[in-house]
Amino acid sequence: MPQKYLNKILNAPVYDVAIESPLDAAPGLSVRIGNRVLIKREDLQPVFSFKLRGAYNKLVNLPEAARKKGVIAASAGNHAQGVALAAARMKVSATIVMPQTTPEIKVSAARKWGAKVILHGDDFASAYARVLEIIEKKGLTLMHPFDDPDVIAGQGTVGMEILRQHMGDIHAIFLPIGGGGLAAGVAAYVKTIRPEIKIIGVEAVDSASMYYSLKKGRRVVLDQVGIFADGVAVAQVGKETFRLARKLIDEVVLVDVDQMCAAVKDLFDDTRAIAEPSGALAVAGMKIYAARKKLADKTLIAVNSGANVNFDRLRHISERAEIGESREALFAVTIPEVKGSFRKFCRILGKRSVTEFNYRYSDQAEAQIFVGVGLSESDIERALILKTLRKNGYTVRDLTENDMAKLHIRHMVGGQSGNNGDEQVYRFEFPERPGALMNFLTHMGERWNISLFHYRNHGSAFGRVLCGVQVPDSDESEFQSFLETLGYPSFRETENPAYRTFLN
Repeated sequence: MPQKYLNKILNAPVYDVAIESPLDAAPGLSVRIGNRVLIKREDLQPVFSFKLRGAYNKLVNLPEAARKKGVIAASAGNHAQGVALAAARMKVSATIVMPQTTPEIKVSAARKWGAKVILHGDDFASAYARVLEIIEKKGLTLMHPFDDPDVIAGQGTVGMEILRQHMGDIHAIFLPIGGGGLAAGVAAYVKTIRPEIKIIGVEAVDSASMYYSLKKGRRVVLDQVGIFADGVAVAQVGKETFRLARKLIDEVVLVDVDQMCAAVKDLFDDTRAIAEPSGALAVAGMKIYAARKKLADKTLIAVNSGANVNFDRLRHISERAEIGESREALFAVTIPEVKGSFRKFCRILGKRSVTEFNYRYSDQAEAQIFVGVGLSESDIERALILKTLRKNGYTVRDLTENDMAKLHIRHMVGGQSGNNGDEQVYRFEFPERPGALMNFLTHMGERWNISLFHYRNHGSAFGRVLCGVQVPDSDESEFQSFLETLGYPSFRETENPAYRTFLN
């Protein structure tokens, strides 16, 4: 690796604004996965994220003339705060363009530091396009969130601190990847000083731009990115970060929403830190990697990259964490409609905790129940419960991995319709901003009758709707054309067993 990055990292004046964040032990997680786990606490920075390191290093290295014109950045939130703080400290005018889906906690924080905030578009790409338009008109200097050597070097100081704080053996360092600035910077330093240490990137499965870029040998652009982990919601990694990643990153691990939520809980249990989903990404990937490689007694370090999470999102995180940790299983069970059936059912479950029980009278013979069961032995116990219930004559469906069941059905089990022969059921997603739900309803109500509707604000950037629509066979072609022009991602759920059991 070129010496330039080592020199740039060593000389980055980030401690004008940043702290040397602690490297904390995670004793509970260490015992659970059989390895020594250490957490790099970037959530303790003044802007509650590592991003101020790169932002400040970039601003310091700008020519005076560029600083006088003012700077501008596109950001999903954390880079925005870093730029805003750095600009305030150096008395430079800063404009930040953020997606309209950005959590309010990040928007208000950027404004608190004195930056002018513009909300535009639904994702980073849209915000970035607006930045380029403003640069063309006003001549402001771009502060790129990741694809810049000075930004990468600033983030690389995290790696410098890790090696200084832990002089012993380190098997692997786990880093979240959005655009790739943190992973590239840490890898550039660590692989130069301690090349034997593995650098493992971690991405959300629905925002895996680095994973697919490395797989194809070129930078790819994702058609769509999931923004539950808004801090890493990037459709294309940087040119320079990709160049460094190809040479220096050993592997990229993908994690889903449930695994991120479980990692948030892991961090809270051991450090009392409340990480945002992208902040917990590295821990989630570390758990998967350690299990896959069957690691034991190794030192593993994960970076908690940020804690900028809206409080109301914690409700959704809490709900999904138990499933992500394999501590809860969800089942659809058919039981006899007679007195004592539930008591008998619970007796068969033994001492296991029933975490949820939903049911509504259907007929005189059978009842369909939606039940959550606490697990102490993860998926092994889940399989045993299924076997036990079936052995005792119950018809059982495992819904633990069923997204529709987790997002909607568990909140709306209420019986079945007797007149739904032409009902089609779809899940929809739309940007969660003022007026979005009304806009959705306006479009859906124009042509066909809505026979089922469930919406719940999960505190995330995207709203989720489960919708039943009565569509005669003669309208099928027209309805499919309507879905294509609606402009929202849609997922047909008419054949979903959760729907068939409880709502059809």
